[in-house]
Amino acid sequence: MQSYCIVTDSSCDLTQELADQMELQVVPLSVQYKGQEYANYLDGRQLNIQEFYAGLRAGEQTKTTAVNPEGWISVIRPVLEEGRDVLVLAFSSGLSNTFNAARIAAEELAEQYPQRKILVVDTLCASLGQGLLCYLTAKQRLAGKSLQEAYDYAEATKLHICHWFTVDDLHFLKRGGRISTTTAAVGSLLQIKPVMHVDNAGHLIPVAKARGRKASLTALVEKMEQTAIHPEEQTIFISHGDCGEEVSEMAQKIREKFGVKEVIINYVGPVIGSHSGPGTVALFFVGTQR
Repeated sequence: MQSYCIVTDSSCDLTQELADQMELQVVPLSVQYKGQEYANYLDGRQLNIQEFYAGLRAGEQTKTTAVNPEGWISVIRPVLEEGRDVLVLAFSSGLSNTFNAARIAAEELAEQYPQRKILVVDTLCASLGQGLLCYLTAKQRLAGKSLQEAYDYAEATKLHICHWFTVDDLHFLKRGGRISTTTAAVGSLLQIKPVMHVDNAGHLIPVAKARGRKASLTALVEKMEQTAIHPEEQTIFISHGDCGEEVSEMAQKIREKFGVKEVIINYVGPVIGSHSGPGTVALFFVGTQR
C-alpha cells in the first residue's frame, strides 16, 4: 500500500472502473433532478446517466451542488486514520466552490492529524480534463513517486491539460449565464456551434464559432493538431452528452490522423451536463498550452 492516497471529486467524469484501477477515492457532487437530490457517483448508482439526458431533452430543470467541506472530510478522514497522507485534485475553482471546500477541509483535518500531510491542488480542470490530470498523476503515484513529487507533477502539468468543447443546444449555456439570450437565439437559428475551452484561470470560455455540427467537431480535432505534444504517445480522453456514435467516429479519426493507440470515452456527468446539455462533445489531451 502506498503511503498516500489521491482523492478527487466526481466532476472528473472518469468511469468507476478506471477510478478503481488508478486507486482514486472520489467525493460526489450533487444534482437536483425531478424534485430530488442525487449524489453524482461515478457508477451512476443514484442517477442513470442516459435517463438523465433523456430528461434534459424533455425539458427537465436541474440544479447542481458543489462538494462541501464535510463531504471532503468524510472521505479524507478514513485515509488519515489508516496512517496515510492525501493528495486532493479538485474541480476548477473557476467553475465551482468545490476546491475551496477541499482547502477548508484540509485545514481542519491538518489540525486534528498534525502528523499527516494533506496537499490540495486546484486543477483548473473540468470533466475528463480533470479526469486526465487525475489519471496522469495517479500513474506517477503507481510508479512510486512520493506525495510531494506527485503534487509537483500535478501543479506543473495542469495548465497543459487542453480542454476543447462544443455543444449542440445553446439553451443550456444561456441558462447558465455563459451566453446571452440574443446570442443563443441567433446561434440556434443559424446553426452556429460554439468552440470553447477551459482557460488558464479555469473558466469555460468561447473561443470560436463553427457553422454546423460537423464543422464544430472538426474544429476540436484541429485544435488538437495545433498544440498536442506527441499525441501518438498519449492516452486521449473524450467526454460526451449522450452522443456516443458521433464521438466514436471522432475517436477513430483521431486514431488515424495522429497514430493514437488509446482513446478513453465516457459521459459528461450530470453535474457538468446540467450546464452543457445533451450533445456536448469535449476533447482532452496534453498540449504545449491550453
